[in-house]
Amino acid sequence: MKSVVVTGVSTGIGWGCVKVLVAGGFRVFGSVRKPADAERLAKEFGANFTPLIFDVTDEAAVAAGAKQVAAALAGDTLFGLVNNAGIAVPGPLLHLKIEDFERQITVNLTGALIVTQAFAPLLGADRSRKGAPGRIVMISSVGGKNAAPFLGAYSASKFGLEGMSESLRRELMIFGIDVIVVAPGAVATPIWDKADAVDAAPFANTPYAPALDRLRRGMVSNGKNGLPPETIGEAVKSALTVPRPNTRYTLTPNPIQNLMATTLPKRVVDNMIASRLGLKA
Repeated sequence: MKSVVVTGVSTGIGWGCVKVLVAGGFRVFGSVRKPADAERLAKEFGANFTPLIFDVTDEAAVAAGAKQVAAALAGDTLFGLVNNAGIAVPGPLLHLKIEDFERQITVNLTGALIVTQAFAPLLGADRSRKGAPGRIVMISSVGGKNAAPFLGAYSASKFGLEGMSESLRRELMIFGIDVIVVAPGAVATPIWDKADAVDAAPFANTPYAPALDRLRRGMVSNGKNGLPPETIGEAVKSALTVPRPNTRYTLTPNPIQNLMATTLPKRVVDNMIASRLGLKA
């Protein structure tokens, strides 16, 4: 049975990946931070799911998780690693606390490298393992190519993740390990049930307060109409299994998101966003 590790599986995209992969006959090791989530998901997904309890920023805990997976593999290679765990820290960059910015980068970017370093030997960087080299899937975002205002820290982490993924893909060719980016747009997850998807309260006394509120309402609306997490799971499954995967897959419920990220001139996109949020001087 082919084995895949997915980080951040308690809800949302990670949960959708586990659901699709388990249904597809994979053995999935999924990371969570809370024992209660581990117990819940083990009951939900059954014998082919094994929870790993670690925070992606905790090197010792991640290493222990990799050791647990290595024991289960019994000398075989790991088929895939899906770096999904991440957070979003909103706020205007001029007023965002530096420790909040650093936390965003640490979780979304440094955490992905910590996990990659720990599991790369199982994917085939350790040539003593039996089987074909595995693949790494990095869960980025349309925000990894097009940065929205007030999500600058998040986009910085995702732009960085895409650059790191490109370097890794080229560095890991020596081992036959491929690296593929999956970049979703809005995804319908439980976070959108909360009206405070973006909390503008810390910035209420800044000139950005009205625009932040417009962005919050837009994110809630877009999220509720977003892609099901299972759709991202299917894309991840394809990235792991097709003979010749693309280097990047973009999935958005609204094609304009991809158009804004890849085709329209930046000044045009600037003006579109500024008009919608009321950011023009």
